[in-house]
Amino acid sequence: MTQNCAIVTGAARGIGLATTDLFLEMGWQVAMVDRDSDELTAVAESRSTVLALPLDVSDPQAAAQMVRETRAWAGRIDALINNAGVAEFGPIADCNFEMWRRVMATNLDGVFLCSQACANALKATRGAIVNIGSISGLRASTLRVAYGTSKAAVIHLTKQYAAELGEYGIRVNAVCPGPVRTKLAMAVHTQDIIDAYHDAIPLNRYGTERELAEVICFLASDKASYVTGQVLAADGGFDSTGVGLPALRSPR
Repeated sequence: MTQNCAIVTGAARGIGLATTDLFLEMGWQVAMVDRDSDELTAVAESRSTVLALPLDVSDPQAAAQMVRETRAWAGRIDALINNAGVAEFGPIADCNFEMWRRVMATNLDGVFLCSQACANALKATRGAIVNIGSISGLRASTLRVAYGTSKAAVIHLTKQYAAELGEYGIRVNAVCPGPVRTKLAMAVHTQDIIDAYHDAIPLNRYGTERELAEVICFLASDKASYVTGQVLAADGGFDSTGVGLPALRSPR
């Protein structure tokens, strides 16, 4: 029996790597896509049934190459996990057009390009797309004008694809992580910010990369065969508790 195959973008670290590992535990093959070729090569070497593709998802030609090489390797594509993203935070006054475009190019254009490129392959398998949004796409916050807007657009793009691709059996959903204990988050979050998040999250803690991977892989699997067009906040209840973190506000 042919193994299912997932493409995971932004797979070299964090949620993308955790999702890759869970797919491998499930017996899937994984095409790992990341523009950080050194880190991608390092993590791929220690894993079997993976294909390392050092590509930039914001490049239309790279998205097409991703599909060609994955189909040549695995013979099929059963799921696309649009996880690649960049986060540039700062006040609106400091967000110039170059920063705006850097964020949109990966976070929004990349999701569009990869989904378009994979559509025909997913029709053949009646597969699934899972887009990684953010709690910042569901509710406004400080310092996130480009990032939050890009993720809000990804959420709506998810619903557009679900509405149109459903007749082909393709399911399209979004997962919106809240604060997650990644190496990057722990490196940039001050203790005041960590404490403020803990106070604002009903579960009183950050999520883990594995917890996000569990949600992503569920939505990509046949266990979610009647779920499409949905936006699932995997955030410890953060979205339910109001807005504003004083520790993230600039002093007046």
